Amino acid sequence: MTKFMAGWLGGEEGESSAKLGSSCRETSAHWLWFSAFSIASIEPPCLPSNAGQNRPHIMNRLLFTAALTLSASLLPAENWSNWRGPLHNGSSPEKNLPATFSKTENIKWSVALPGASAATPVIWGDKVFVTAADMASKKQYALCLDRKTGKELWRSEISDFASDGQGSNSCSPSPVTDGKLVVFFYGTGDLVAFDFAGKKIWDRNIGPFAFLWTFSSSPLLDDGRLIMQVLQRDTAVSGRGKPDGNESFLLAIDPKTGKDQWRQVRACEAKSEALEAFSTPVPFTHNGRKEFIIVGGDCITGHEPATGKELWRWGTWNPTHITHWRLVPSPTIGAGVILACGPKGAPVYAVKAGGSGALNNKSLAWQSHVQSTEDATTAAPSLNERDLTTDVPTPLFYDGKFYVLNGGKKKLLCVNPADGKVIWSGDLGGKSVFQCSPTAADGKIYMMNFDGELSVVHAGGTEFNRLHTANFKDEGDATRLRSSVAISQGNLYIRTGTKLFCVGK
Repeated sequence: MTKFMAGWLGGEEGESSAKLGSSCRETSAHWLWFSAFSIASIEPPCLPSNAGQNRPHIMNRLLFTAALTLSASLLPAENWSNWRGPLHNGSSPEKNLPATFSKTENIKWSVALPGASAATPVIWGDKVFVTAADMASKKQYALCLDRKTGKELWRSEISDFASDGQGSNSCSPSPVTDGKLVVFFYGTGDLVAFDFAGKKIWDRNIGPFAFLWTFSSSPLLDDGRLIMQVLQRDTAVSGRGKPDGNESFLLAIDPKTGKDQWRQVRACEAKSEALEAFSTPVPFTHNGRKEFIIVGGDCITGHEPATGKELWRWGTWNPTHITHWRLVPSPTIGAGVILACGPKGAPVYAVKAGGSGALNNKSLAWQSHVQSTEDATTAAPSLNERDLTTDVPTPLFYDGKFYVLNGGKKKLLCVNPADGKVIWSGDLGGKSVFQCSPTAADGKIYMMNFDGELSVVHAGGTEFNRLHTANFKDEGDATRLRSSVAISQGNLYIRTGTKLFCVGK
């Protein structure tokens, strides 16, 4: 049973990249599903003709039926509690999702939003939480919608929003929830916690930040800690941040009070813009050791949740200290390896789980053999390897495979986690690039490009198989769409520049 559940979680026995702390409670009822499955796999006894003389058989059948009924009634639909979902890797165990849909087909509801955001909706129970920037008022908001109808239940004005002039704004971080509180974070530094009724529990600002682009790291809420990463420049840029002395740091906050639990400086050798990271922390347990993973500043590190202490470090993908290599993709964990994706066409690196201290390249399970257009220190890759890179989208781990979205070339690659070999590569087509991150469930992978063209691709197999394409962008919407698809309660949640769609059978 241990190996069965480890496989269901997407990792090896003794490791999990997702089911930690509140995430465990979020899906603990799946054990009830497993129990029901075990019962259902046993053929119930048949009633003999002399049933009156065989009451134990009748009782067994009644108990069997009652157990199935109870288990079915307790079977929960999966929540999507954070940016990358219940497993922190872009996947969900949800089933019965639609393969075909459009703005008018298989739509349960759609609602207008105050404005655009690259954030992913967060869903828990019957609540949907979204951030939004109102272009008219220049304000940023926290919103709660009814999951069944899309009706707005409450909204709270947070502060003035900030924009980088490139189609992104300070509402880009996704909210996070543990089922009791929901925490909203904004690139302006505003951090606000609400209960599910919309009552503000606490608020604070952890800025200012020194970023050339709009800061968009999402918070991690796990095991009674709200963990923030701020990997920023050491000097001010474009009027943002302190003139000097800006530190890159990790911060743990008590989600109930908003007070600091610990703060750790994260030093690195990166320079200028390469100090900036827009990734999100990911929790991980390997052989009983809990940690969370941080990537950025030309390196990847693992940290102890209770103190923030650095447990290990690997890097760098930038030995020549190229100054404009900011880092966007978050780490993705599966099958005993941790993916770190170098920017601007640099390789994908697979670090073996379980390391300690300063790691060298012997700690790599593999790396892709792409060659950056800006770094001539690596050998030229073969034709079937050169697309295995990602500058913005975070990879997906689903059903034992990594899926890497090369957003610039509009290609999706299925990758063997053991050796990094490309199983298949497919051209998604369309006129614009992808900066969302792929999500998956029910054997399907979902991703949407700048222009709102949403592709559905069959997961697994030996060949690329696109199942469906639909366009969700409204005419006149000039937003570059970056939000990833959220999956919960048998539905897809698709965000455009003007609306939120709930799609389901």
